Amino acid sequence: MDFRTILTGEYGEFLLEGVRLTLMLFVSSWVLSISVALLLTWIGNLQLKSARFLVLAYVEYHRNVPLLVQLFIWYFAIPQLFPAKLNLLINSYNAEFFYALIAIGLCNAAYVSEDLRSGLRAIPKVQYEAARAAGFSYSGSLIWIILPQAWRLALPPLVNQSLVLFKSTSLAAVIGVSELSYQARLIESQSFLIFETFTVITVAYLAGSIPLMLLGRHLGKSSRFQER
Repeated sequence: MDFRTILTGEYGEFLLEGVRLTLMLFVSSWVLSISVALLLTWIGNLQLKSARFLVLAYVEYHRNVPLLVQLFIWYFAIPQLFPAKLNLLINSYNAEFFYALIAIGLCNAAYVSEDLRSGLRAIPKVQYEAARAAGFSYSGSLIWIILPQAWRLALPPLVNQSLVLFKSTSLAAVIGVSELSYQARLIESQSFLIFETFTVITVAYLAGSIPLMLLGRHLGKSSRFQER
C-alpha cells in the first residue's frame, strides 16, 4: 500500500485544496442556513396565514426534493433566468462554488427552521405574555426573549444538522466544485491508487464528522439533564 504517494507531492496538494474548499463550503453554507432558518422562524410565527403558507411551502420543497436535484437546478436552470452580465460576474468568481453554497445552505435551512420551531413549541406561553408585559413588541419579544431560549433547546439537533451539512458538501462534486471527494476522484484516476485514495478521504471525513457527532451527543445529554 502506497499511502505516501497520496499524501505528498502534487497529490498531497490536491488533498489540501480539497480540505480547504470543503471547510469553506461547510462554513459558508452553515452561516447561510442559520440566517435563512432564523428568518423563516420569524416569518412563520407572524399572525398571517399567507406567511405561514410560504414557510410551509419552502420547507416541504427542500425536504422532499433531493439535494442532488436542487444542485442541478441551481447550477443549470436558475442561471438561465439571470441577465448575461450577472452570469459573467458569477462565473468570474467560481460559479460552481457559489451555486453549491446556495443550494446546500437553503436546503439545510429548511431542516434547521423545523428544529427551531420545535424549540419554540417547548417555550411556555407565559414567556410570551411576560415579554409583552415588559413592553416588548411581538417581534422584539421573539428576537430577544423567545428565540434565545428556543435556540438553547434546539442546540442538540442543530449540531446534528451541522453534521449532515458537512457530509452533504461531498455532493458539490457533481457540479465541479473541487472539494475533497472531487479531488479524490481526480487523484485515483491519475494514480490508480484507489484503495489508498479513498481510505485517506474517509479518514479526513471522519476527522470532521466525529467531533460534531460527539458534541451533539454531549449537548443532548446536557439538555436532558437540565430538563430533569
